[in-house]
Order: sequence, then structure tokens, then C-alpha cells
Amino acid sequence: MTGTAGPPGAPGIPGTPRVLRAMNDRAALDLLLEHGPLSRTRIGGLTGLSKPTASQLLARLEAAGLVLATGVTEGRPGPGARLYEVNPAAAYAAGLDVTPGLVRAAVADLTGRTVGRYELAVPGGRTGTGAASAVRQVTDALDGAVKAAGLARADVHRLVVGTPGAFDPGTGRLRYASHLPGWHSPAVLDELAAALPMPCAYENDVNLVALAEQRLGAARGHTDFVLLWNQEGLGAALVLGGRLHRGWTGGAGEVGFLPVPGAPLARGVARAGSGGYQELAGAQALPELARELGVTGIPRGPHPEVAAALVGRAAAAPDEGAHRRLLEAYATRLATGLASLVSVLDPELVVLSGTVLTSGGEVLRALVQAELEELAAPRPRLVMGDVREHPVVRGALESALAATRDEVFDTVR
Repeated sequence: MTGTAGPPGAPGIPGTPRVLRAMNDRAALDLLLEHGPLSRTRIGGLTGLSKPTASQLLARLEAAGLVLATGVTEGRPGPGARLYEVNPAAAYAAGLDVTPGLVRAAVADLTGRTVGRYELAVPGGRTGTGAASAVRQVTDALDGAVKAAGLARADVHRLVVGTPGAFDPGTGRLRYASHLPGWHSPAVLDELAAALPMPCAYENDVNLVALAEQRLGAARGHTDFVLLWNQEGLGAALVLGGRLHRGWTGGAGEVGFLPVPGAPLARGVARAGSGGYQELAGAQALPELARELGVTGIPRGPHPEVAAALVGRAAAAPDEGAHRRLLEAYATRLATGLASLVSVLDPELVVLSGTVLTSGGEVLRALVQAELEELAAPRPRLVMGDVREHPVVRGALESALAATRDEVFDTVR
């Protein structure tokens, strides 16, 4: 029964000293992660523990290799107090961002500091289309990041891989990402599990961007928000009640398939890999829209880079006629799809992310906000995303670190 101890050696149950110690251990470790090096007195003050109990806790965590004594306080009269921090080398986690042409990988220590990065180019046709090509991409990219960190593959406790689309939890097959060669074999997850020495999870790339913004960026403190992403593709992530909403088959947020006013009604969208909202407001639509509105000097290159350059240039000179027309027309297109999302979900916040959106800065944000208020009854606040440097990888690392910390910080184990 709760509050009583079991027989010697029995696992802890709620209310036992063992479990209470583990709860205090976790609280102290989380405080060290949040605040950095802390003294015994400061940890006791933040946790409410007595000085002797805080001393025992720190001695226990230091013996377990979870904390390190890093120095002493300075600038006060008398001897300095010893400072403690989480041991960065107690565990490592890794994250990958898989796209058709490039795989980005990173390794972080237990504090969240990135210690190794690697980019693996995947030229078209080089790796084939079977499961073996996906396994090779993951292992080669992971090994590159691990080597850059001065570690071995076995040092990584957990890996999270971000991909376009999502793996259907019922079938284990990748859906909504027909443009990702090598990842559609029904054997791919089993072969990856056999090749990797650590637990591995797979998540939609835009969901990982939302996780990064929730942990580190513009959505901190928010439990209900939508993130709209526009880069290689147009997608969304839905966070409801503080948790990602993935949908029955993992396809929640695949807003590029939305039928919207202003775009022809698309049919066979699963086969085409695109739909009305993608055709209206995706990166590939910007060059043609710019030409129609009289913008000159349109650069050449991949659609995301061209679209981001056009929007950024227009936002830098928003009073110039053609540039203003482009921003206003693009804002209307973006708000057209967002109106459906916010009318159904009524979120507190909408985060705009991906280079095509963030390149427009405050000028574009304000135009989309004004248009959305004309098209939808709910009035969420729109903000630009704060996590700009490889946000998919950062979200993958945050996801992998959360699970790793739950494991290694569980001192009951």
C-alpha cells in the first residue's frame, strides 16, 4: 500500500524513501540543467531540502557520475561554496534531418550542447531505392557526427530521425513523402533497428521544428499552438494541450494537401504529392507570382532558396510597388490556408517557420496577421520562429535528450 516499504530489494513504490529520493534527485538535476552550476545551499533553497539532505543528494549523484563539482563561488567574503553541474559526458543523444538530397546529423551531450555535426550529401540515384539505402544514409550520417564529437557509435544513448511525412503506426510504412527515395520499403524500420545499437525513434520533420520552438523558441510556455512551415514543402505541426497531435496515421498537419480558394481543385493528391495549398503558397509558387506582379531580377536555383530570396528582398524594401504587391499577395495566400486551421483548432499562437516565411520578418508577419483576422473568427497571435539554425535537427536532439534524461536521471533504476 502507498507509504509503506516493500521487502528488502523490492522496487520502490510511491511514498517509499527510495522513490522520494529519486524524485528529489530528478528535481535537482533539472534545476542544474536550467540554471547551470549551483551550490549546495542554492539547490537546497530551490528544492526545499535541508542542508544535510542536499549534501547527501549531491554526494549520491556525484558517485553515480551524474554531477560534477566544477569550482567554487567567488566575490563573497569567506571561503567559496562548491558548485555542481550536470556531468555532460554522462550520456549523449543524436538527431538526424533526412531530406532527399541531404542528411544532417548532430550529437549533443546530456546538457544539450552540440558536440558533433555532419552533413551527408545524397546525390540523386547514388543510393538506390531499397531499405539498404536508407540504412546507409542514417549510419553514415550518424557516424560522421559521432566522429566529429570524438565518440563512438555505442556512446549514443538514443537517436531521433526526422523525415518528411510520417511512419504509419499501423503499417510501419512511410506516408506523405513519396519524394524520399529508399524509405518506403516495409522492411526499413526493422533493418534500421538491426543496424543501430541504440533505441531510435522517427518523427515528422515539421513536428520536430515545433518541438524545438516549444522547448527553446517562440512557443515556450504555450500549450496550444500551430506551427506553419514553408521551405522544401508546406506543412504544419499541431500542439494541443502541450502535446503533439499526430493523427490516426501520422498525417496531422499535412496541410499542403488542403483544398483552398485560389488554387484549382486537386485530385489524386496522394499520388501527386501535392495539393491546393502547396500549389497556392508553397515555395514553387513564388517565382511565378513575382513575375505576374512585375518583380524583376528573379534569381534562378532551387525553389526554397529562390522563394526565400524573393520574400527577403521584398521585405527589405516593402514600399517599392512590385515588392509590396508581392508581399500582400503572398500574405493573402498564406492566410487563406491558415484560416481553415485556426477556425478548426482555435490555437493561442501561430508560429511561422521555414526560410520562405522567416525571410519576410516582421513585415510579412504583420501582413499575414491582418489578413488572417479578415478571414477567420479566431484571433491567434502570429510570431516568427526563433530557432533558425537547422531547426529539424535541433528538435530531434531535444526529443532524443528528453528520453535520454528520463532514463539516466531515474536513480530508482
